[in-house]
Order: sequence, then C-alpha cells, then structure tokens
Amino acid sequence: MKVNEQSVLCFMSAPDYSPMDQSQLARAMGIGSKDRVELRNILRLLTETGKVSWGAQSRYAITKVQGKAKAGTTPKQLVGTIRFAPRGFAWVYADIEAPDNVGWDFTQFDRFRAEQRDCGTALDGDKVLVSVLSAPKFLRSQGKVQELPPEETAPKVKVVQVVSRRSGKVIGILRKKAKFTWVEVDDVALKGNVDLSVDSTAQNGQLVVLELDRWDKPQQTPKGRVVEVLGWPGDPGVDILSVIHRNGLRTSFSNVVMKEAHATNESIPAEEINRREDWRDRLVMTIDPADAKDHDDAIWVEKVSTGWKLAVHIADVSYYVKPGTAMDKEARERGNSTYLVDRVLPMLPPELSNGICSLKPDVDRLTKCALLEIDHNGHIAKTEFVDAVIHSRAKLSYEEAQAMLDGDNSGDAEATAMVREAWNMATRMRTLRFKNGSLDLEFPEFRVILDDKGQACEVREVIHTSSHQLIEECMLAANDAVASALKRKQKPMIYRVHEDPDFEKLNSYAEVARSFGYQVGDLSNRVHVQQLLDSAKGNADEHVIKLGLLKSLKRAAYDVDPLGHYGLAKKDYCHFTSPIRRYADLVVHRALQSLLRNAPKPCDRTASQAELTEISRHISTTERTSAGAESETKQLKLMEWLAKAGDMKDPPTFEGMITEVRSMGLFVEAIAIGMKGVVKREDLPTGDWS
Repeated sequence: MKVNEQSVLCFMSAPDYSPMDQSQLARAMGIGSKDRVELRNILRLLTETGKVSWGAQSRYAITKVQGKAKAGTTPKQLVGTIRFAPRGFAWVYADIEAPDNVGWDFTQFDRFRAEQRDCGTALDGDKVLVSVLSAPKFLRSQGKVQELPPEETAPKVKVVQVVSRRSGKVIGILRKKAKFTWVEVDDVALKGNVDLSVDSTAQNGQLVVLELDRWDKPQQTPKGRVVEVLGWPGDPGVDILSVIHRNGLRTSFSNVVMKEAHATNESIPAEEINRREDWRDRLVMTIDPADAKDHDDAIWVEKVSTGWKLAVHIADVSYYVKPGTAMDKEARERGNSTYLVDRVLPMLPPELSNGICSLKPDVDRLTKCALLEIDHNGHIAKTEFVDAVIHSRAKLSYEEAQAMLDGDNSGDAEATAMVREAWNMATRMRTLRFKNGSLDLEFPEFRVILDDKGQACEVREVIHTSSHQLIEECMLAANDAVASALKRKQKPMIYRVHEDPDFEKLNSYAEVARSFGYQVGDLSNRVHVQQLLDSAKGNADEHVIKLGLLKSLKRAAYDVDPLGHYGLAKKDYCHFTSPIRRYADLVVHRALQSLLRNAPKPCDRTASQAELTEISRHISTTERTSAGAESETKQLKLMEWLAKAGDMKDPPTFEGMITEVRSMGLFVEAIAIGMKGVVKREDLPTGDWS
C-alpha cells in the first residue's frame, strides 16, 4: 500500500478504526519494512500539525475536536509540580491527563519547560497552574525529523498561579549592615535579596532557612523571617543540611507520630502468632549491606524434584501501620526513605524502620510471605501468599554470602548450602529474564566515604556480585508474582510502570549506535536492544552506548494502570519487597490481604481508585525529589574530595568520557569515580574537535 498523509488519514477515519501504535498501524495498512521510516515521518508530521493525536500506549488516532477548540490548539491550562534546573529554566511535571483537544502528543512529554521569566513567584517543588504557550518543536532537515535535546523540544508553559507551596522556604546567607538586615538568596528559583519582616539573632554571614511571607507579585521584593540557623558555610554538615532544606525533606517526626511509634508493642500477641504460618523453626536468612539496619526482606530456598521452593518474607509493616493513623499519613507524605551520603531520612520512625519491623536475627518478626515454586527453567510455576512469623537465623552481608558462593566453608553449613542452592535457582531465573527481553542497564556505582567530621576521605566503587544478583532475582520474582495475582483478581493497586520508549527516540539512538560501528537490529524488539548492549560490553564506548539507551527510555513511575515494565520485560509489575522504605509497597501489602490463604478478619480498609491515583502521583514526585537530593549530596562530597586531591603533591588524574555534545559544550563523565560535569564551549582548547 502506498503510504502518504492522505492514505493514513483515510485509514484512521474508518468507523471501525481503533487507536493503534506505529507497528500495529503498519501491519494493518500492509506497509512493508522499507516504507516504515516514511510512515514514522508522516505520523510525526500529522501529530505536530494536530491532525492526529498520540495517546495512551503510543497509539495514534484522528484528533478529536470539542466545542470551539480546533485541531492543532494546545490545552489552555494544566496543573503540575515545578522543578527548577540549574541552567535558568524550570520543568513542570503535569499532574493531569491532557484534554482531548490537545492536537499533539501529550504522553510523549512527561514534563514542560518554563523560562525563568515565566515562572512568576513559584519556588522549587511548588504545585502550579500553568498556561501552555506552544506545542512541541521538531527540527526538520531534508524532510526528516531529527532529535533535539529535551529542553529544546518540550512544550513551553507559563506559570499563572502558585496553587500550593511545597514549603515556602529558601536558603540564604544573612547579611547585616548598619541598621539593615537581609538575606542573600542564591536559589535556583529565587535569586536576589529577601528583606526580613522579623528581626533575627543570626549572625552576619551565617547560612539560614528563611520562610517567605505571602509573595504573589514577582515585581515586589519578597520578605520573610528566619526559622532556622544552619551554621557557617564550610562547617561540617552544613552543605548537606542545605540540600535537605532546599528539597523540602523532613528530618524529624512530629510528637503525635512519635507517640504512636513509642506505643507500638514489640511483643506479638499469641493469637496473632497462632493465626499466621509459623516459620520460626526454619532457616530464614537476610542478605543485606554490612551496615544495613532496615532489613525489609528475608529468603528461604529448598531444592525439590520439580525445581525449587522459594519463600520471600517481607516485613509486615501493614500490621503496625494502619490506614489513617499519624504514622501512615507521615509515611505517605514522605513517600519513601531518602539515603543521603551521610545519613538516612527514614519513611517510618526508627522505632519501626530499624526496630520492630526490621527482620533482625534471633527475634520473632511478622512477615507477608510470597511462596513461589520455581521450575528448572526459572519459570514461576505456582504462587501462594500468607501471613507468617519468622525467627531469622542468619544475618549475612553481601560479602559473607559471596564468600560462601566462592567456596568458603567456614560459616554455618546449612546457611552455606542454602545460599549456594539459591544461587543455582537465581541463575536459571536470571537467564530466563534476559532471554525474555529484560535489559541489563547496570552502571558503575560509587560510595563516598566520610571521616568522623563528615568530610570526604575516600571514594569506593560498589561492586555488585553474584550475591547481589541472587537477592535481586528473588525480589523481582516476588514483585512479579504479587502484581500478577492482584491484577488477576482485579484488585485496585499501585503498579510500578516503565512505559515503552518512543519509537522516534529509539531510532535516533540507533543512528548514534551505528555511528560507533555497531550492527543495530529492530530496536522495537527488546531482544535486539539487549543484543546491542551485549555487543558493546567490555568496549571503551560501552558506557556511552548504555547511557544513550537510558536517555532514550522513559522514567519509571507509579501508576494505577498496569502499563507494563519495559526494562524488566514484565507485563505486570509492582513494588512489594520494601515496605519499610517505600509507601508503594505498603499500599500493595494492604491490597494483598484479601488474597492471603490466612487473611485476617476483617481486612484493613483498601484505598479507592481515586485515592490510589493521587498516591501514585505523589510518590512518583517524592521519589524524584529523593533521587535528586541523594545525587546532589554525593556530587557535593565528590567535589569536596576532588578539591582535597587537587592540593596533593601528585594529584590524581582521571580519564573523562564525553557522553553528550551540545551547542553550549560537552557533557563529560569521569567514570572511574562517577563524577559528571560540563565543559563549556568557550573553555575548550582551540583546534579540530570534529
């Protein structure tokens, strides 16, 4: 069939047409492989001009027109969370679905760009109402669509109103001169001076937290009052405190939350133990980092004639944290624990996260247990879920478990045998997972070691060994099994989703990979994607190839709809295995109660679909915030360590890998220490950089 704009529009206009993605459309129209690039360009053009819309799951349809709206118009307004970028603009992450009259593909953009001048009085993390100023831009050259950096293609918006402040607080240096006192704020959202509406006892030059008074006119100088003195710039810990406050992270729990935590009884009632499946006489073990305190998960493995029996025991936080309680509301607000370079900001009070809920050895602990039967090929053959009670008999570090796998027999013989059998099982599961299209996108990970003054003294690479992979496969299997069971029973829940990438982005990535000399297959097929990654393994450009793919993929998030998990090649997936540190897992535990073989009577109240939708959006945001803060503190300490190293007699040098080229300069990464930076164009040596 000849493919052109008219033929595509005619096909989509048929009364029985249902929205299709590009591959489905090509097959339905009988378009051969040689014409599919042309189809892609036509769809991109029709989307840009508003004649066709690209909706859920990347499916195309004729743009609907409602009321006076015309095809090609943008929605007037939407609500989202604003996050400021260091380079003088902001991203707005939309909280609502696009109206039907968008006229261009909303779903391919998870964020919108606002120039600094269009941000009004918004501060980082605020909920804002914005007007959409423009549709997305695409660069055309010789009739083909070319990929542009996301900040250049994203739709432009302007802040109309601050709906709600995340905190209304900013960080700055207090200045005093004569009778005047003010705060110099160097914030990504607010740069300049803020006058004090209330006198402060803070000293000149100290770093302070400032709470702004009402400020709704950007042309007016904002006013505020000092609510906390962080200390002197350069003092140990002050840099981390700045990151914490800048991101609105909570460092303490309210009195009412702590009252509930202290009232939580560690002793387990006899009737509760009797209701549960008793695993206290079996060898259940935890395998975690050596310094871990919040032990979410434990495993038990047994070899049987059909394969293996696997029990994944997860801390039963839902028994202690009930819906609507102060602890539940606080956990929901935090969304997750945040692991900064020098401290943990837990989702739950330490009495629970490091105490009652943590699966410590030699004490009774309550769990939700996924009982899985794994066949010889690594498939999950049977699943069952129970409330259980365990008495962990082995607390292993990853290093200790790895030593067992490497042949060390000095530890407990039964535990050693189980670890080795678990690895035999995990290798089958892992092989099957990658055969099914799961992607291996593991990047080097580094840990900054601090001295007793909180200053960086060493950088170590975190090596992910077979013992890490063993636990990873067990947790992935449990998450997979729970998601499948809940979906099968049509239980409202929160899924962990990683939507399929945009076809155009994959094609642009394929062109980059080919420029490095790689044979690239059909990247709409996950197996071909993994083959490309495998072919790059061990090469000098492996990091760039993997990073390029990562940038082509969408961000994983939480959603009430089972949109699948592209990276893991899972049709349905959720987070079940870390309820101590992730609120999503706690929600899933509550949803799972009615499926338990020994379910409590009555089960806890489950959240409505509307409530779950709001929770999924909120915790997707808190996850991004925490990840940003974690990365920022690590980079701060890396720079601190590099500054010290630069003062050495023989300072270390590192190779830098150029990971991206832009008109403004080069993005460079020192892979040996995980340090990322930008070399501006004007700082490049003269010469040929072609």
